[in-house]
Amino acid sequence: MKYLGLVGLLLCLEAQAVQKINLEQIDIRKIHDEEVVREGKGEAPRFAIPRDVAVAPTAEKATWEMVGDQMVWKRRVVAKNSVSLNFAFERFNLPEGAKVEIYASDFSSHIRPFTSADNNKAQELWTPVIMSDDVTIEVTVPAAKMDQLVLELTKINQGFRTFTQTTEKSGSCNVDVVCSEGDDWRDEINSVAVISTGGSTFCTGFMVNNTAEDKTPYFMTANHCRVGNSRAAASLVTYWNYQASTCGGSRNGRLAEFNTGAEFLAADAASDFTIVKLNQAPNPAWGVTYAGWDRSGDIAEMAVAIHHPATDEKAISFENDPTTHTRYLKEEQVEDATHVRVTDWDVGTTEPGSSGSPLFDQNHRVIGQLHGGYASCTSQTSDWYGRIYTSWEGGGSSSTRLKDHLDSAGTGAMFVDTIR
Repeated sequence: MKYLGLVGLLLCLEAQAVQKINLEQIDIRKIHDEEVVREGKGEAPRFAIPRDVAVAPTAEKATWEMVGDQMVWKRRVVAKNSVSLNFAFERFNLPEGAKVEIYASDFSSHIRPFTSADNNKAQELWTPVIMSDDVTIEVTVPAAKMDQLVLELTKINQGFRTFTQTTEKSGSCNVDVVCSEGDDWRDEINSVAVISTGGSTFCTGFMVNNTAEDKTPYFMTANHCRVGNSRAAASLVTYWNYQASTCGGSRNGRLAEFNTGAEFLAADAASDFTIVKLNQAPNPAWGVTYAGWDRSGDIAEMAVAIHHPATDEKAISFENDPTTHTRYLKEEQVEDATHVRVTDWDVGTTEPGSSGSPLFDQNHRVIGQLHGGYASCTSQTSDWYGRIYTSWEGGGSSSTRLKDHLDSAGTGAMFVDTIR
């Protein structure tokens, strides 16, 4: 939203009068050098540096203003040279009629208001990114319900690069999902999201169907993407339909369609999986689908990866040969294999940021999620996906396996298909 003329001037003057939190500038070059090392180890890429704060609006009675029958509190956050900001409220519960708004102080961009509909079991709110280094947080509460407000800002995360600025731009061999190669995979494409966790790291993940086919908002990613416990799951933000609008066109994906927060369900390091339940189902208007899966353990005749390479706009990759079953980063096939090995990609590749993305077989069913590997546009080498077959029984308990969640009725089904 843009404001011009006298109204714009008055609003800018008002912004200047709001109390500020000034953060020190980050050393972007130094951080990028650190990221080269992190990503070389296969760790989830970072896009922001967390800063701990302790800002409790309810403890600042003098900073509230009465506007009609509403109480209003504002705080401006200035972090010069940051490419984005996002915020963690690790105490969050709003009464009916209250809202939290986050917008650029020059009114150039904003996030949708957060209301009591965003209240959740964890009583936390982790916001999506806003592309500004000068942001205003505005809280409005009915005066009669001030004693019901629970709100504390605990982290401000300073972005040092966008979702398309990992250490290297995604390779030229990647194929945008909007291209014709994706035509037979539209339903599966719409199940995949780029994600952030802890306000600072990012990966890929996907909505997943269950045997009841009731659209319970189950979401899967890799265990190493740092969502594998209750605290981390609360910080999950999923961004839907982040993709280029034209095949091979400009990197113009948008981050406006998002869900925030989840409840941890299960994870296991052996097959590198995590499953959570999103606090809310994605808005039906976004066209998000729920991916089918196959737990039989059969060899796939061919395989398709849908992912966010370098957390760039969504891409699709193809392996035209059968997969094999091995241990992680190993080539020999074994009976107790924990991973699906893609020998080399025939179309496209994967990159840091693709971790957690689904691998589909010829029947359009997920058989694993990306753990890691060596593939790139310049290297015809392998990738490894943690097997759904292995994750089904996992570590033998409801918090370490898939079957309690994806087949809670105990039907024994070997597969389900993708649903809209």
